[in-house]
Amino acid sequence: MGLAAAFVFAAQMLNFPIAGGTSGHLLGSVLIAVLLGPGAAVLVLTAVLIVQCLVFADGGLSVLGANILNMAVLGAGVGGLIWKRLATAAPEHKLGMLGLASWVSVLIASFACSVELAAAGTIPFSQVAPAMLGMHALIGIGEAAMTAAVISLVAIPALRTTERRPVFALAISAAIIALAVAPFACKWPDGLESVASALNFLHRSAPTFAAPLPDYTIPAWNGMLSTSLAGEIGVALAFLAAWGLAKTWHRCPAKK
Repeated sequence: MGLAAAFVFAAQMLNFPIAGGTSGHLLGSVLIAVLLGPGAAVLVLTAVLIVQCLVFADGGLSVLGANILNMAVLGAGVGGLIWKRLATAAPEHKLGMLGLASWVSVLIASFACSVELAAAGTIPFSQVAPAMLGMHALIGIGEAAMTAAVISLVAIPALRTTERRPVFALAISAAIIALAVAPFACKWPDGLESVASALNFLHRSAPTFAAPLPDYTIPAWNGMLSTSLAGEIGVALAFLAAWGLAKTWHRCPAKK
């Protein structure tokens, strides 16, 4: 779980460009659900989101619970269960079903965000939902492709059996991504920021706070090295956070 969290943290730093000057990034919910199971995936994504919020000011503190619900509980939990159903229904097309489940998980998270924005009185659901779902349908294609590629490279056995496999290869990948690749990530606004700007509710987003490494940089330094070192710190913190949750989880007595 710690290694998976480290990889997801690093991978989420890699924004990729899509249409209209908007970027997307890997959510990783179904990817981790395939490797570790939906329950563990929820904890892994929760650990990553907490580190991103408290250390890097990525996501407002007041909406941390909503982000955990959308991306961890719904994205990883529900997305992982959808993957299991699809894989059972079409065992001969598991890789394709994996891509489909990953794409659906992104839409689920964006739909939940639309509901929350409407419930908060920020913008009517009829306006925000089509924009969010349309934008994230494109981002979901990248999610599906990246998830299928990672699973194909490091966890082919996970597509054939329920046995849990080590994911130590992810640790090396996380370190390399954060150090050498993340500084070159696309700087365009992500899907939610793009929709918020287009629909004129960006100024009403949740306030951030004085995080120690805002925007994935070390304040005293500039340039790519600042992003690389901040990314490596984030990888280590995500590992420790998920590892701590895993240790606590496994200490809990099992219900009979």
